[in-house]
Amino acid sequence: MSDDLPTVPMAYQKVEEPPVETSKRSAPKRVEGGVLNRPRGTVATVIMALLSLLWLFPLIWAVINSFRDYNYTQQNGYLSFGGWTISNYKEAWERGQFGLHFWNSLIITVPGVLLTLFLASLVAFVLARFSFKFNLAMLGFFLAANLLPPQALLIPVFKMFQQIHVPYWMSDSGTMLNNFWGLILVNVAFQLGFCTFVLSNYMKTIPMEIYESAELDGASVFRQYWQLTMPLVRPALAALATLEVTWIYNEFFWATVLLQRSDKFPITSALNNLRGQFFTDTNLVAAGSVLVAMPVLIVFFVLQKQFVSGLTLGATKG
Repeated sequence: MSDDLPTVPMAYQKVEEPPVETSKRSAPKRVEGGVLNRPRGTVATVIMALLSLLWLFPLIWAVINSFRDYNYTQQNGYLSFGGWTISNYKEAWERGQFGLHFWNSLIITVPGVLLTLFLASLVAFVLARFSFKFNLAMLGFFLAANLLPPQALLIPVFKMFQQIHVPYWMSDSGTMLNNFWGLILVNVAFQLGFCTFVLSNYMKTIPMEIYESAELDGASVFRQYWQLTMPLVRPALAALATLEVTWIYNEFFWATVLLQRSDKFPITSALNNLRGQFFTDTNLVAAGSVLVAMPVLIVFFVLQKQFVSGLTLGATKG
């Protein structure tokens, strides 16, 4: 009977596979250039922690001394512990007229940042959207201002502003000197190249097919800029806004050159009012410096998420 049974082809026969030992599976190999192993990671963490403490030590030391009495530190030394007071902040605010100078910095910083970002976005859109003969040459022209030190342009800019006459409702002197307009224009001129360079690189990552579709729908060039490009580059604008607020707000050189009246000085120049004729209360200056740094820190923490996303956008694209 067994000889009459039909033979099953090999393709339909069930082949028993050997059991897989799950307990002896090999661990995945570590990819080169990936996460650091434990010893190297520990060493890197310790080094970064030490560098962070070294970087933050002057700031922490200034904050601590801003709450200490100057006479106490003179008698017991700065390595002592005690003499706590908050009168330094009150005296710095009143003696330095910080209310007036904070307002001056606001008048200079806000229009300067907005005007810089608006003009830079216009130029960057043209450089990224259209291809023409002098595309790179124009970008290099805008970047050239960042390569010149401000001190080299001190006399030419001062003479030029002295010869430009404006209505008296814009300036008490009748020229571009000793008014906020001139200081705003100088800050915009020096910051425009960097912002144009950054925004043009971000805009070049936008696919051209989006603009082609917008053209087919009848969108004008300005509409493509305002309603299509600007919403897509918001992270870059937020990152640049944080940097520009810091740079224009902390600007000291041109404020002392172009402004001649102390009531028009920004807050950074007002710190000079805390100096004494024969000695300087360093604890008072430390309290004033902390007050001056507060607006920049607030702006950074408010825009921190957008700032980080703007810096890392496109970092993983190859």
